[in-house]
Amino acid sequence: MKKVYPIIHSMSMLTYKCKECLHWSIKRREQLVIVALLSMSYTSVKRISECLIKPLHDLSPEAKQPLHLTPLELFALNVNYSQKGLLFPKPPPSENQDFSITAYLDDLRYSLSATLDHFYLLASRLATKIEENPPSYVIYLDCKNSPGVKFIYATVDATISDILQPGDVPVVVRSFFDLNNAISYDGHTLPLLSIQVTELVDGIFIGGSINHVLADAASFWHFMGAWSEIFKSKEKSFVSISRPPVLKRWVLPGYDPVISLPYTHHDQFIERFEGPPLVERFFHFSSASVSKLKAKANSECNTNKISSLQAVIALLWRCITRARRLSDDDETSSSLMVGNRRRMTPPLSNDYFGNPVGMVGGTATVRELMTNGLGWAAFRLYEAVINYNDTIVKENIESWIKKPFIFKRSQMINKNIILVLSSPRLDMYGCEFGLGKALAVRSGWMNKDDGTINLYPGREGGGSMDVEVCFTSSQTMMNLDSDEEFMDALKIE
Repeated sequence: MKKVYPIIHSMSMLTYKCKECLHWSIKRREQLVIVALLSMSYTSVKRISECLIKPLHDLSPEAKQPLHLTPLELFALNVNYSQKGLLFPKPPPSENQDFSITAYLDDLRYSLSATLDHFYLLASRLATKIEENPPSYVIYLDCKNSPGVKFIYATVDATISDILQPGDVPVVVRSFFDLNNAISYDGHTLPLLSIQVTELVDGIFIGGSINHVLADAASFWHFMGAWSEIFKSKEKSFVSISRPPVLKRWVLPGYDPVISLPYTHHDQFIERFEGPPLVERFFHFSSASVSKLKAKANSECNTNKISSLQAVIALLWRCITRARRLSDDDETSSSLMVGNRRRMTPPLSNDYFGNPVGMVGGTATVRELMTNGLGWAAFRLYEAVINYNDTIVKENIESWIKKPFIFKRSQMINKNIILVLSSPRLDMYGCEFGLGKALAVRSGWMNKDDGTINLYPGREGGGSMDVEVCFTSSQTMMNLDSDEEFMDALKIE
């Protein structure tokens, strides 16, 4: 019988301490929350085992060919790995047999291996080819070099209620993810995807760290959905999936798919940026709240064009700006990552697996933002999104090809900006892995700075949203938590 995954590389009980720095306002539920935080202060995640998972079947000669990265992917070589995961309850003991974590992990490994038959590029590594005459520096995906996806099993002496406690996200959640501090360029030597399964006292967290040149949020959740689908199928051979990924790279018409960067050594463009300590908190917007915000924004502008997403982001822009206590003449910006798949002509498939994203946003003075209302802010975001079209996307890519450069996170430091990532439109809760619907989505600490916002669908669906907000200052979080406009929006049920 063919061996699906290699033997465990290490059985050492690696321990990662998570000592919390308590930033907390003495507000409602303060005593209960402080007790919960203190109980988590010295909780440690113990890594029990790890291995590399390869595709279940050997790759075809075609699948082993080099895959050249697009401008939008090369642009992200300094971006950290994306880290997202799902928290599940353990199954209740049945009358016949208790839940076996050993059997469950075996099923996860096997189904992951079968999923990599479809997403085989995730098992490979990046490579660089340098030529002197003529000068050439090409970074590509070496699918022939396919060591596999990393799979980690870890444990933590914590409960679901510890993780989902009111208030700031416990720091221990950061240890539910692997490859902290890795940047996408590190995919030359590190796995392009690492899965960590952390067993809690009463729950299981499945977290993924994925190289950002390979996948945006849509591609990551596409992969997770396919893995969950195969897990549930219990098939033991090649398994078809409902949404096979489109792995062929998109190339700007008239241009060579092989892009040579203007460098001779990676030290000329690599930046390892370590973000500041952050306070992170989740806020829930019910479907009724989102609907009311959308109606209010459209009514103020006498239009019906503003989306629910634009209305919620406009509210966050206004309330976070107020919480930061900026002066009236300061300039503030709201930037959001948007997908290019359906904006291009002809459009890319929704199943295109890659990182085809761009950034749009609005800018205003604090005075303008505060005096003109929710609709005014939302309409500025609407205009930014609607004007970002096929022409703009292709002009930006063509401009980059003519003068390539690698993005550096330090260039984005701006105390007056909010940066919106992820999307509540992605099917995160459809990824069940035999455990039913997840209780919550959580993220790692990579790619976050002051004012970073991650948007997720609400667990109950219906257009509800969960918003993860990050600040460097606990005082700013306190200010947001007491902002009248923000709190009024959250109270709507």
